[in-house]
Amino acid sequence: MDTLFLGGATVHLHRHDLPPGLDLGPVIAVDTETMGLNPHRDRLCLVQLSAGDGVAHLVQLIPPALGGRGADCPNLKALLADPTRLKLFHFARFDLAILRHALGVAAAPCWCTKVAAKLTRTFTDRHGLKDLCRDLLGIELSKQQQSSDWGAVDLSPEQLAYAASDVLHLHALKARLEGLLEREGRLALAEACFRFLPARAELDLLGFDSPDLFEH
Repeated sequence: MDTLFLGGATVHLHRHDLPPGLDLGPVIAVDTETMGLNPHRDRLCLVQLSAGDGVAHLVQLIPPALGGRGADCPNLKALLADPTRLKLFHFARFDLAILRHALGVAAAPCWCTKVAAKLTRTFTDRHGLKDLCRDLLGIELSKQQQSSDWGAVDLSPEQLAYAASDVLHLHALKARLEGLLEREGRLALAEACFRFLPARAELDLLGFDSPDLFEH
């Protein structure tokens, strides 16, 4: 495990799997970095997790061809599949699909800040993580490394800082968005959407994303 202190946060980089016995609490922020946006084609390279305490745990998944263990990460899989822990995402639909395809894990139950934002911030079409952090938390995120090569065996400090930032603020966003959902009377609707998201991801993996199953 490598530990870095980046932008005021503590970042632990684990290669291949989480250490045994790591407890990230009842609500775990989760994000992924991949080689692209096609789960069937593009490799899952990194899984980021945080308990919302200013510490990020990054699990780098390296394929056997590059000297790694690929999807052999039992501790990570067990944590993601634990039904007693809420997995907190931004755009859960994609992350759920790639985790299901690459690791065979259904990361439920889940909560999605993007869905919550779209249900409450109907005055804008800006629902990206950068927009939410700026508007709701007063935090400016850099997206400079978003399209970098996540398949590299040696990730740069800039990449690691970017990856960590994708999970470090999700707990605070959830708290703000829950308040907005309650204010607008849409919390129950949001929770119904969250329960459906794993099925939505399964539909995407089966090819029902284009055309969308729910289109006319």
